[in-house]
Amino acid sequence: MLKVITIPFNPWQENTYIIAAENGECIIVDPGCLSPEEQEHLVTFLDDNKLTPVRLLNTHLHLDHVFGNHFVCEKYNLGAEAHKDDEFWLDQMVAYAAQMGVQIEQNPPALKGYLEHGQVIEFAGSTIQVRHIPGHSPGGVVFYMEKEKAVIAGDVIFRESVGRSDLPGGDFDTLISGIKTHLFTLPDETVVYSGHGPSSTIGHEKANNPFFY
Repeated sequence: MLKVITIPFNPWQENTYIIAAENGECIIVDPGCLSPEEQEHLVTFLDDNKLTPVRLLNTHLHLDHVFGNHFVCEKYNLGAEAHKDDEFWLDQMVAYAAQMGVQIEQNPPALKGYLEHGQVIEFAGSTIQVRHIPGHSPGGVVFYMEKEKAVIAGDVIFRESVGRSDLPGGDFDTLISGIKTHLFTLPDETVVYSGHGPSSTIGHEKANNPFFY
């Protein structure tokens, strides 16, 4: 069984996720570590728990979810993977961060590979299914782990809320439709790990999320 660990980083309190296997390998999802102190915190956590990163996945490529991409790629000799429809963000990250009052030295590295809807990632005896849900960002994806009854949802959905759709490439109706089709069809007990804030469950969101009344 895989274990999902949450580490909040950066001024946006973005949830970086570690998908840890019992054999000590792990997948890093959306490394948001911005400062040297946050980078060191990530390394120390991995070292203390004897975890070795073998893959870097991004739910989408908004700046708060990729601040640590360059660091993680260099530190652990990895390449980031994300949906191709979000690739346009990468070469404008320094400028966009400056508009948001954050200074970064360089854009995130180019993607190593693309994630596609329906793709299944085999990892330590479990499977991680990629589901493309645009609307918050054109290339937004979620990672569904059936055996673990969990989904890492990025900024697609939050506890009793949904991702904003007013950023470039966003579309509210597309987002809502994708959530209904690709998330609300999962078992109610599925735990939802969002890009910000506390976790929830599919059942809770179907019953309590005001965007679906």
